[in-house]
Amino acid sequence: MQNPESHWFGEKSVSPDEKTGLVRGVFDSVATRYDLMNDLMSGGLHRLWKDRFIRMIRPRPGWHYLDVAGGTGDIAFRLRKKAGPAAKITVCDLTPDMLAVGRERALNRAFTEIEWVSGNAESLPFPESSMDNYSISFGLRNVTRIDTAIEEAFRVLRFGGRFFCLEFSNVEEPLFSKLYDAYSYKIIPKIGETIANDRESYRYLVESIRKFPDRENLCARMTRAGFKNVTATPMTGGIVAIHTGIKT
Repeated sequence: MQNPESHWFGEKSVSPDEKTGLVRGVFDSVATRYDLMNDLMSGGLHRLWKDRFIRMIRPRPGWHYLDVAGGTGDIAFRLRKKAGPAAKITVCDLTPDMLAVGRERALNRAFTEIEWVSGNAESLPFPESSMDNYSISFGLRNVTRIDTAIEEAFRVLRFGGRFFCLEFSNVEEPLFSKLYDAYSYKIIPKIGETIANDRESYRYLVESIRKFPDRENLCARMTRAGFKNVTATPMTGGIVAIHTGIKT
């Protein structure tokens, strides 16, 4: 069965069309506090995870990089710093409010060459075989139809193009898993309520992690979409993982 997550908004059963609207509403709500909340929720670890993500991508000048669900620009800015102004970088995000935050941050850095596009990961507004590198960071679990999004990534990549996904994963050590669950369900929504005045959005974000496929499942789905040399690299005890694949 393709896209089994399409009927789940966290723990709530919804229609696929309803889910897309609800997800957009979450990120409309949290856009201005999104980066601050990432620091608070992860204790700054998200910066280390993203830095390693970029090291695995190995950005280079002259390539066209597509960063999906990257509205506030964290990955795009890292790509720009490593690849330089000769690289073409496009950010595509479902939520205009997230893109607005990213554009403002880019202007503050004088990264005026980055392109910002509103679009859905399930139906990317780009031609077939037009990208050298596709990245998505903490965004795939929020996509309504995950398999469709992976197929779209495959479509827009050129032959030899690379897919990189940084996403929350499954903690396997039992004691660590219990501690992580306690922190996720009890503390993160409270932080969201205090800092972003939005407990419900952060409760959804925690629940969405638990609905996301485990590493073996996601690798199988990437392979089914056509990717080769598929790998999964867990970090921090399996809290997150980097998935990679190549279009050949």
